[in-house]
Amino acid sequence: MTITQPDLSVFETLESEVRSYCRGWPTVFDRAHGSRMYDEDGHEYLDFFAGAGSLNYGHNNPVLKRALIDYLERDGVTHGLDMSTTAKRTFLESFQNWILRPRDLPYKVMFPGPTGTNAVESALKLARKVKGREAIVSFTNAFHGMSLGSLAVTGNAFKRAGAGIPLVHGTPMPFDNYFDGTVPDFLWFERLLEDQGSGLNKPAAVIVETVQGEGGINVARPEWLRALAELCERQDMLLIVDDIQMGCGRTGAFFSFEEAGITPDIVTVSKSISGYGLPMALTLFKPELDVWEPGEHNGTFRGNNPAFVTATAALEAYWADGSAMEKQTRSRGEQVERALLAVAEENRADVKEYRGRGLVWGMEFHDKDRAERIARRAFELGLLIETSGPEGEVVKLLPALTVTPDELDEGLTTLARAVRETA
Repeated sequence: MTITQPDLSVFETLESEVRSYCRGWPTVFDRAHGSRMYDEDGHEYLDFFAGAGSLNYGHNNPVLKRALIDYLERDGVTHGLDMSTTAKRTFLESFQNWILRPRDLPYKVMFPGPTGTNAVESALKLARKVKGREAIVSFTNAFHGMSLGSLAVTGNAFKRAGAGIPLVHGTPMPFDNYFDGTVPDFLWFERLLEDQGSGLNKPAAVIVETVQGEGGINVARPEWLRALAELCERQDMLLIVDDIQMGCGRTGAFFSFEEAGITPDIVTVSKSISGYGLPMALTLFKPELDVWEPGEHNGTFRGNNPAFVTATAALEAYWADGSAMEKQTRSRGEQVERALLAVAEENRADVKEYRGRGLVWGMEFHDKDRAERIARRAFELGLLIETSGPEGEVVKLLPALTVTPDELDEGLTTLARAVRETA
């Protein structure tokens, strides 16, 4: 692909230095459809990034777009705070009928604000209110958001440093396989809980990702998650599952914890819950935890009604018929796994490991700078992928769930070429 030098002057002179993704993809995108993005010069890119997991159903999904346009054209309510609206009612009824009831999940639904970190902040606040304790336990390499409470339970040192103040009341514990299987699960955690001299304040809750996306695609085993849920119950701690990036079908089932057979006390959902990339987040919790006073936690944009409309359309289009989407995602995931195995075998000396579930996969390299070089070369070849892990050492694949087998083959072939050409 021949890429002309785009005019980035206004971004470079006016926009803050904090911008990041645009540095790895130095072009000006203009339009997008399905799994394709196009820059203003007409160059085409296959998107294996999907808005960091916010576009599980692809760009400008025609079914969701039609529902949104129809709603806007009839002057449907756009901004509603937490007022009752027809769009919110339809979403709640759909979510209850197609997601919660079929899975026998008893949750109340809270709209905490439009982003993932809003959902995490409200979950932490609720857990502390219910238990009357301050401490929260998180896990090594976790990522839960960029506001202060979420940062306090995030592991990445670079992101934590940006807070500028001490991040308190959060204690990290080893994630699954952190010690490469040399230490029994939760040995250290349980010992600290039971030892009156450990210095660990009794936690209100534990927050965990079933697959750590930003942390390097670290996959928790179902038995590890079940053991964590049992530990929380024994020790009177609430279990919070952060399903912001891995929910909405990313790992196969609608919720990523379903495979483990657990029912968390609190679940945070965002990113693809709106289906269209519109800001929307949910905090789900068991009814007995609903101890909020009216207005005790709020947010101006928690009533983003266009997001309710596209969310409802996504649920109807992809989840109302049972397990079809889940089966398709697992099949696509097997296709990715086979391709990554081939790449790993071709580059035995370079690839440390590949891992994932459903349609989230990562490939880790011994050379920690290699992943960034691969992502840069992939962009030059017309493929959008990002890196993850504490040192950016993992190539991360996050294609839309609606990606076709041919598109997957195309992207995976491009990835294999990028690996070869950066050796």
